[in-house]
Amino acid sequence: MMGPHKNLKVWHKLMELVNLIYTLTRKYPQYEIFGLCSQMQRAAVSIPSNIAEGYGRSSNKDLIHFLHNALGSSNELDTQIIISKYQGYITDAEFRQMEDLNESVNKMLSALIDKRKLYESAGTKDLKPQT
Repeated sequence: MMGPHKNLKVWHKLMELVNLIYTLTRKYPQYEIFGLCSQMQRAAVSIPSNIAEGYGRSSNKDLIHFLHNALGSSNELDTQIIISKYQGYITDAEFRQMEDLNESVNKMLSALIDKRKLYESAGTKDLKPQT
């Protein structure tokens, strides 16, 4: 059975972001494999993973908690993208591509959190995906 998180537009956009991060970090210097590359890959993977875990929980409150974790990882990744640019590991175009995609995801997560909070305050227990 397909998990409800796979119905979310944000989850699919995150899978695109994860693939982009892996593709671009492959060209970073060898000495960054266990440094910035690893950090960026873990942060990127953490975002959709937290969404999936949140949708696997039984309460809206738990879901909101994991969505906040995902948002935190998105913010962490944003910082790592900027560091990558400062270090000259990525081009301006690659920076904009990662930054724009992560910013889009960040906004979608924030909107999803706000929507889930409204459901929480209304006492709704339904965990159906909201785009």
